[in-house]
Order: sequence, then structure tokens, then C-alpha cells
Amino acid sequence: MERLSTRMLDLVSLEVLLAIARTGSLSAAGRELGLSQQAVSARVVAMENQTGVRLVRRSRTGSGLTPAGVVTAQWADRLLGVAREVDAGLATLRADSKNNVRVHASLTIAELLMPRWLVTLRTAKVRRAANSPEVILTAQNSEHVIAAVREGAADVGFVESPGSPRGLRGRIVAHDELVLVVPRDHPWARRTRPIGPDELCRAALVTREPGSGTRDFLTAAIVGAGCDGMTEPPVLELSTAAAVRAAVLAGAGPAVMSRLSVADDLALGRLHAVPVSAIDLHRPLRAIWTGARTPPAGAVRDLLAHIASVTKSTHSSQRSDH
Repeated sequence: MERLSTRMLDLVSLEVLLAIARTGSLSAAGRELGLSQQAVSARVVAMENQTGVRLVRRSRTGSGLTPAGVVTAQWADRLLGVAREVDAGLATLRADSKNNVRVHASLTIAELLMPRWLVTLRTAKVRRAANSPEVILTAQNSEHVIAAVREGAADVGFVESPGSPRGLRGRIVAHDELVLVVPRDHPWARRTRPIGPDELCRAALVTREPGSGTRDFLTAAIVGAGCDGMTEPPVLELSTAAAVRAAVLAGAGPAVMSRLSVADDLALGRLHAVPVSAIDLHRPLRAIWTGARTPPAGAVRDLLAHIASVTKSTHSSQRSDH
């Protein structure tokens, strides 16, 4: 592609030329553009020096365009019309970017927490008649969420993996607890003695797939309790918490799951929570992003601020209930 020559005028200069054509004087053009007469005059001299063409005719009664200036102004008018379209289009893109946020969330967070966060966000938006962010949500396991944030496919991610991913910024937005569950007719449902780390690491469990935040957190917790990790292969590896829950209910084996995902089953007695000792199964849930220590301004920061307010309100309500 052929590059523009150094004699090509910039858009501001073309706007000055058109203002002189409309008003018929340098001082009137300056008033229209918010410039002094001296600044307009200097701009005209610079334009004529740059182009090598005399564009403006000066006289005691006013200023007008030379024949070459008239032709140049006609070209400038068309060019500035296209420039205004581009400027307006970019403004629209900026607004869309500011008010839309691409969120990738681990399946546990996407299924069990994000719906409430998004519903309350929309309610707050209507109540305030504000330009709150519109969320485009993708549910994946934590490993894929981290990759999406690193590659720029997500503006913000939510994960339940142990620790903050290397090279990314993060903030704890909620807390969760993993619980060992079995169906009510399982032998462990009648145990009075807790399951210790050695016994749990030798158990054949129904688990999530590799890369799942729940699976990674359980492995890290077991290693932190002094074991070398899970020594028995999983009975089943499944890609969603709902599938794991269904397998446990069907009698496939025990599973360690988010308490959020089995709360109703525990309350109704369909599943039984087996006590576990010497393993800390409490975990933070994190928002992650790239760049500065603080979340990106605009939609991401607005979304995280809303989640923080919802989480704080929930904790305050729970404390008052106790």
C-alpha cells in the first residue's frame, strides 16, 4: 500500500480550512474553532508551507480561499465526513467495550453463584437507571478459565483453584467449603469417626476431570495434610458437578464436592456429609485478571464491586440469623 506523503494535511488543519471557507475571515474562523486569530493565521502559513500550495487569500476586508483552496476544501469536506463516521464508530465501540464484560467462570461458580450475582446486578441497574455492565458468561473448568484470561479471551475470570495463578492478578470474592458426601445407604454414612487424610487419599472417589478447580484444590489439601496425593484412580471422572452428584446418588462411590452444589441434597437427607479430620477443605473463590494490581476500570471493576457488595450483604444476613 502506498503511504501518504509528508505534504498531506492533518484533520485539524483541514477543519481550519473549512472554517475559513464558511466564515470568510481568519478571526471568525478562530471564534468558531475556539482559537485566536493569530493561531489560525499561523496554521494557514504552516498549511501552505507544508503543501506548497497557496490556499488562502488575505485582504483588508476579509479572507477567502484561492481557487486551489476551494478545491482543497471540497476534498477536505469529504475526508472530514468519513473521519466523523470513524470517530462516531470508535465512540460506539468504546461504549460497548466499557459496558460489556467477557466473564469466564469455573463451573461451580458459574452454576451456583454467578446467577445470583447477575440477577442482583440487573436489578440494581434498573433501580439506578444506570449503565451497569452487561455480562457475557462462559462456563469452563478453572484451568481453561485461567488460559482464557491469559490469552485475552476473557476480561475477568472466576476460579476455585488453590492459590493465585502465576502472572495474573486476583482478588478473593467469596468462600466455599468442600465436603465428602455419600448416599445415605453407604457404609460411611453410619461412621462416627472422621475420615483422616491417609484413608481419604486411598479412597476411590468420583471426581471432576483434570483441570477442575475442585479436583486441584482437593489434591493440594491432601498434600498439605502430609499425603503424597490420591493413590487410587478415580471410579469416574466427570465434567460437571451435576454429573458427579448424580453418580454419587446412583451409588458409584463417594465424592468431595462443593457444599454449595449439594446443599439441598444434604438438607433433604439424600446425601450424607462424612466428617473429615486434619484436612482443611475451606477454599477462597477468586476473580482473576491481567494488568495492574487493581481491576481494570469500567465494566470489570463495576462487576467486582457489585459482587463484593452482594457477598458482604449475604455474610451480614447469615451472622444476624445465628
